[in-house]
Amino acid sequence: MKLAEALQERADLNRNISSLQDRIERIVLVQEGECPVEDPQELLHELNESISRLEYLIAAINHTNDQTVINGMTLTQMIARKDALSIKLGAYKDFVREAGRNTSRARGTEIKVIPTVKASELQKEIDLMSKEIRLLDNSLQETNWTRELME
Repeated sequence: MKLAEALQERADLNRNISSLQDRIERIVLVQEGECPVEDPQELLHELNESISRLEYLIAAINHTNDQTVINGMTLTQMIARKDALSIKLGAYKDFVREAGRNTSRARGTEIKVIPTVKASELQKEIDLMSKEIRLLDNSLQETNWTRELME
């Protein structure tokens, strides 16, 4: 199984587990004399099997990510770098938006507000971060579809 397939299955399992939890909650109590529309024991069995499979996939994916090295970085390091850059990118975009805001003054005697950072310099950094995120994402996606899941 390719790493990308395992990632897709993990996402499907997470959705299925959530759905099973909802279904179990809806039938855990019924009016006296009524029967639940689904068998709670069957749903619990399916939930337990899905969780066991999810546990296996998480461990295998994490192991594969930690053992696979691309351009001197493990996939785990690449994912962490991409996540950190995404957080930094969001913060920088907020800074640039605020620095570029114009404040209007009705009269010349009102307090003048000026930016404390140069939006153009921050924008250059934003562009570089965006490019690095794209390149990291491309490498991750390519590797996900070519790397076999390690067990």
